[in-house]
Amino acid sequence: MSRPTQIIIDLPAIRHNCQIAARLAPHAHVVAMVKADAYGHGATQVAKALEPQVAKFGVCCIEEAQTLRQAGVNKPIVLIEGCFSAEEYQLAAQINCELLIHTEQQISQLLASNSAFRFTIWLKLDTGMHRLGIDIEKTAAVVQALQASNKIEKLILTSHFASADELNGSFTSQQMFRFEQVVSKLKALNAGAFDISLANSAAVLAWPQSHQDWIRPGIMLYGISPFSDQQQQADELVPVMHFCSKVIALREVKQGEYVGYGNTWQAKRSSVIATIAAGYGDGYPRTAPSGTPVLIKGHRAELAGRVSMDMLSVDVTDLTAVEIGDHVELWGAALDVNEVARFAGTNGYELVTRMPPRAKRFYL
Repeated sequence: MSRPTQIIIDLPAIRHNCQIAARLAPHAHVVAMVKADAYGHGATQVAKALEPQVAKFGVCCIEEAQTLRQAGVNKPIVLIEGCFSAEEYQLAAQINCELLIHTEQQISQLLASNSAFRFTIWLKLDTGMHRLGIDIEKTAAVVQALQASNKIEKLILTSHFASADELNGSFTSQQMFRFEQVVSKLKALNAGAFDISLANSAAVLAWPQSHQDWIRPGIMLYGISPFSDQQQQADELVPVMHFCSKVIALREVKQGEYVGYGNTWQAKRSSVIATIAAGYGDGYPRTAPSGTPVLIKGHRAELAGRVSMDMLSVDVTDLTAVEIGDHVELWGAALDVNEVARFAGTNGYELVTRMPPRAKRFYL
C-alpha cells in the first residue's frame, strides 16, 4: 500500500468555472491563464480540458508554451511576459505564439527580427501598477510604429489591475479612466484598429465595465476566489484541487505534554493527537500555526504543533471514533484553500501554485 497523500484535480469543475467567466462576459473572448503549470493544477491536463471552451491560453514564457505544443494543444498561446531575447521571436513564430510587449527594447527587437511571421501583439500599458508596461504618454507613438510595420497581424491593447480584488476601492476605476483616455486619443489620431483586454479574474467577477474584447481569467478557473470577502459571483466557483491524506497514527497525550518540533504546542488537558501523512514536503505550508483547520471525516479539527516535512499533528480530542485510515481533507471542496492560506500568512494562489510532485495526482 502506498503513502495516502493525494492531490485530486477536478477537470469538470474547471470547465464549470470557465463557463461562469464566459457567462459574465458574454461579448468577450476568453484567454485562459495556465501559467505556472496552470497554477499548480497541471497545464497540459487543464489546457486540454478547456481547449473547446476558450479562444486562447496565456503562459508566462516560451518554455511553458512549448510544453503545451508538445502535448498537442493547438489554440493560440499568449506569452504574457513576451520574449526575453532577440532569438526567441523566431521560435515564437514557429509555435504560433502571440507576444505581449511591455518595453521599448522588446519593440526594437520585434521590429528588427528576421522573422517574416506577422504576430498578434498585446501591447501592455502601465496605467498605475508600475510593474510592467509602456508609459501611457508614449502609447500613441508606439502604436503608430507598430501599425506601420510589417510585423503585426493584430493589435490588442492591455493593462493589468493592481487591486481589482478590493471591491470598494477606487484605484481600479482610476486605472480604467487612464486607459480610456489613451484609447480616446488613439481614436482621435486614427491610429488603426485594435482590441482591448483589461479583465483578470477579479475584474471578470466584479467589474463588468472592464470586460471589453478579451478577458483573462486565471485563479477563478481553479475555483479560488480572488476576494478576501464573500462576493456573489465568486461564491459560484467550484474548488478544483482537493489535497487529502489519511490518519496514520493516534496517541493519547497527557496534560502538560508537548507535541512536535520545538515544543510549541502543549496539551492543556488530556488529549488525543492524530498524525496525518502530509507535510511541507507535500506542499502543506510550514508557516501554518497551531489552530489551522483540518477536516477529518468531514469534521473540523486543528493543527497541534509545527508542520513537519512529512507529517502533521492534529488535535482530535473533541472528535468521536477517529481511527487510523480515516480520510483527511487539507483543502478542497469542504475546506477553502483561502482559509488555510490566511492562517499561514499567505493566499490561496501561492499554496496551490507551489505544490511539489511527491503527492500522487489524479485527474477526474
